[in-house]
Amino acid sequence: MSSLKEVKNRISSVKSTRQITSAMKMVASAKLHKAQGRIGNMLPYQRKLNEILTNFLRTDASFESPYTEKRPVTRVAVVAFSSNSSLCGAFNSNVAKMLERTLEDYQSLGKENILIYPVGRKVEEAVKKMGYVPQGSYQVMADKPSYVEAYELAEKLMHEFVEKQIDHVELIYHHFKSMGSQVLLRENYLPIDLTQVAQEAAEDVPEDARSFNNDYIVEPSVGELIAELLPKVLSQKIFTVLLDSNTSEHAARMLAMQTATDNANELIQDLTKQYNKSRQQAITNELLDIIGGSLK
Repeated sequence: MSSLKEVKNRISSVKSTRQITSAMKMVASAKLHKAQGRIGNMLPYQRKLNEILTNFLRTDASFESPYTEKRPVTRVAVVAFSSNSSLCGAFNSNVAKMLERTLEDYQSLGKENILIYPVGRKVEEAVKKMGYVPQGSYQVMADKPSYVEAYELAEKLMHEFVEKQIDHVELIYHHFKSMGSQVLLRENYLPIDLTQVAQEAAEDVPEDARSFNNDYIVEPSVGELIAELLPKVLSQKIFTVLLDSNTSEHAARMLAMQTATDNANELIQDLTKQYNKSRQQAITNELLDIIGGSLK
């Protein structure tokens, strides 16, 4: 009978766990819905900004910008985005692994020439375990994406790049593709690749509008306007990545909690069958003892 009690206690324990995972799934689902709304509100602005920049780049105007300057890489900065909490599957561990591979690529520069900006507690902890000193803490921004804080981070990176304190900047983050798919990306941030910006803008423009040429009248000049637009594009990029990572986190957690709930349901079914079989066996043995005693 002791085994029956153990199985019954385990069933009760798994049911309690199922309640927790089910509740966490509902919370993650609600947060995901809000995050998708934020991305939906931001995307039209980003697309239009990229479209305007692309239209100017199609002209023959020449311009100069410190953000497009390519130079030998002697000092690099890496911005990695993760979550502050766990229970979201391999979301954070994948970011840490990608960061580790990225650091190996720049190992020849030396640790003192590799600056890491961790956005999120989990990647910040991973950076410290790797023996690097994080360039600030951005845990609040990871939980509650803010354009002001994203702009401040972008401004800091742009300033260090222009002052030649760093020669190259990379981003590591999850791109929210769908509810069940979050793609881990490693992208170049600075110097800005205008060809890539134009390509992304072209993909976002509808087919019927791609042949439309905007004839802008620009003062003082197209070159100066492009130079002014680039910092805005770079700032918007950091905010977009931040929202992307945050949305991916909630989607990954919802998927992980759904999987955990399904596994709990299967385990409860198996344990219930085991309990019923053991109980039936115990009753059968008692009946056999009674019958055997009456025949003596």
